[in-house]
Amino acid sequence: MAIAPEKLAASLEALEALQLGGTVAIRSTDLTRTHRERLLNAGFLKEVMKGWYISSRPDEAVGESTAWYTSYWDFIAQYFGVRFGEAWSLSPEQSLVLLSGNRTVPTQLLVRAPNARNGATDFPHGTSVFEARARIAEGSDLTTVDNMRVFTLEAALILVSDSFFANHPTDARALLATIPDASGLLARLLAGGHTRAAGRLAGAFRNIGNSRIADDILAAMKAALHEVRESDPFDRIIPVLGVGRPVSPHVNRIRLLWSGMREDVIARLPPAEPAPNDIDAYLAAVEAVYVTDAYHSLSIEGYRVSRELIERVRTGAWNPEANAQDLEHKNALAARGYWLAFQAVKQTIRAVLEGKNPGQAVNDDLGSWYRELFAPSITAGLVPAAQLAGYRNGPVYIRRSMHVPLRVEAVRDCMPVFFELLSEEENPAARIVLSHFIFVYIHPYFDGNGRTARFLMNVMMAAAGLPWTIIRVEQRDAYMSALEQASVDGNIGPFADIIANTLREAISQT
Repeated sequence: MAIAPEKLAASLEALEALQLGGTVAIRSTDLTRTHRERLLNAGFLKEVMKGWYISSRPDEAVGESTAWYTSYWDFIAQYFGVRFGEAWSLSPEQSLVLLSGNRTVPTQLLVRAPNARNGATDFPHGTSVFEARARIAEGSDLTTVDNMRVFTLEAALILVSDSFFANHPTDARALLATIPDASGLLARLLAGGHTRAAGRLAGAFRNIGNSRIADDILAAMKAALHEVRESDPFDRIIPVLGVGRPVSPHVNRIRLLWSGMREDVIARLPPAEPAPNDIDAYLAAVEAVYVTDAYHSLSIEGYRVSRELIERVRTGAWNPEANAQDLEHKNALAARGYWLAFQAVKQTIRAVLEGKNPGQAVNDDLGSWYRELFAPSITAGLVPAAQLAGYRNGPVYIRRSMHVPLRVEAVRDCMPVFFELLSEEENPAARIVLSHFIFVYIHPYFDGNGRTARFLMNVMMAAAGLPWTIIRVEQRDAYMSALEQASVDGNIGPFADIIANTLREAISQT
């Protein structure tokens, strides 16, 4: 039965009042039964577990995970705040993951509390929480990250086992590289006589290239008559540039992802070709695939575009002044923006083929690509003009993804490093795959990240003497799944394989 508009509006006002007060984990007692049932039936509320709800969008399909993943960390903090007050914290392992800047939604979250159930509670979409009665973070060992109660860096590093370093190598290295000296760790190691942790940390610091801290730990423990055996908890050696400097762990993470993934990528892609001698002929070949490229790239992003619409935009037959439907049609505006951005990308490719460093060329031109991509929508008033100011100024979430892109301040730290890595990378295959992946991992814009990443990839294709390569809409599920595996599990192989196979198809057609 349809809900009367005025009644639904009253229920939405009750929900808005909760949201304005910062409530994400909505209890059944926070709303009257009437409001709750209306909002559930209209799709503005979803049940997480009995008696607990989150806000949602009515246009989300049944089984859609986006509302849960975007609400996850706030829901957890409020849920356990209600259950345990201040007598709870995450485990040392999960504390380190959050301290490293990794906001990926875990399959199972480990939470500690004196009154814990010592068991698992199932949450939506295959996630769960395991509550354990174990030592919680408190006093000088306690800090907070996004309202989550976690162990401090030094306390957590001492408490975790070898398995943390094997299971979360990027998180661990990113954090270790931020530690300037051994003093904070040594105070706890010596006070507690933590000989095994001292040996493990000495080996871990030596692994990332910080032998000074490793030697300081061993010498101090020996001076206090503790016998320590150094052991490396990592399964391979990956030195980190600039260890011990006051650098964001996010920056270390981007560097580690790049260095840790590049060899796997290089082994999978076809070899580069000599740079084309006839630049105009190469650009003409790029122009020839525009309609197909635009159709697939926009369709991957969920726009409903036809080849006919794209052709109208390309030829100038798209006329919003004469056709009100075009002006109101966001798909047409997206297609027009794609056409303008495509022309800007071609200019970047020309600069690269004329000898400009591809990373520097993209760094110089990325802003103009983005402005062209959204200029028509801004002119039509569908997108705020402030969106053209640069990188995003708020959080963003990827639909159906457990990966949570970097926070605003981390984006500004990491984008210069991204361009630095791209400019310094000498291997064409690494530039092709990692330019795309790392860009969408950072997700610097509110919108357009996927389209921009595919432009990036194709500029790197040109730099390698390879043809423009189109990820087709029929590949969307595999493509998004591969990006998810790379972002959440650190497995770049499936994504590199998709690009490699698609590239081989493009080569065979030239």
